[in-house]
Amino acid sequence: MNDTQEIIEEHLEKAKVPSKYKPAVREMMTAMANHPCYGNPHYKWSINDFELGHRLGRGKFGRVYCAREKKSGFIVALKTLMKAEIVKGGVERQILREIEIQSHLKHPNVLNLYTWFHDSFRIYLVLEFASKGELYNHLKKSPHGRFPENKSAKYTYQVADALDYCHRNHVIHRDIKPENLLLTADGNVKLADFGWSVHAPSLRRNTMCGTLDYLSPEMVEGKEHGHHVDNWCLGMFVICSTPIS
Repeated sequence: MNDTQEIIEEHLEKAKVPSKYKPAVREMMTAMANHPCYGNPHYKWSINDFELGHRLGRGKFGRVYCAREKKSGFIVALKTLMKAEIVKGGVERQILREIEIQSHLKHPNVLNLYTWFHDSFRIYLVLEFASKGELYNHLKKSPHGRFPENKSAKYTYQVADALDYCHRNHVIHRDIKPENLLLTADGNVKLADFGWSVHAPSLRRNTMCGTLDYLSPEMVEGKEHGHHVDNWCLGMFVICSTPIS
């Protein structure tokens, strides 16, 4: 058994992969380890490396698709951004900031940005695939539009932990809402969409941004704000998603 195989077997045990899934997971991880990009930070990704599946969502500047990396079969979410629309909207710096910030954040409850690349017309972000989608859709389907207390407590804790990590790394998200919280196959929350985020060592900003229903008072009033705007949004999420007794 070589070093790569040992690493794979250690991961299978650490991740507690059920026995019936181990062969498939082992095969995929072996294919990933044998991929030309493995250990090669200069690998040139392109859209030809992926097979596009169904559309997961759309935004102002692009769309998100479920996609499969061809050589390994690894499933990702591929966010495509139109360069012309980005330039027209004057948000070039915002997109670059989103990529820079999210690519450096590594936390169990923050959606991974694996890599990014571009061609003549689009920018592509290769993101972790959260198969259960937006928390907002699950909230709408819940009785009375609220989660059971145990679920609400779990989701609140995971978002709070992700925000604490962001704030300790001088990142303010500035757009916390159920639509930007995704659920994985095993029911854990992933903080996503860092389009309005900012790296602010002083943790003080002046820009008004985010979603109106979740804006903090100081942002609504156009005052200087800090990372506490995220805490306000988290509080609003708790109020809107927790059973009222």
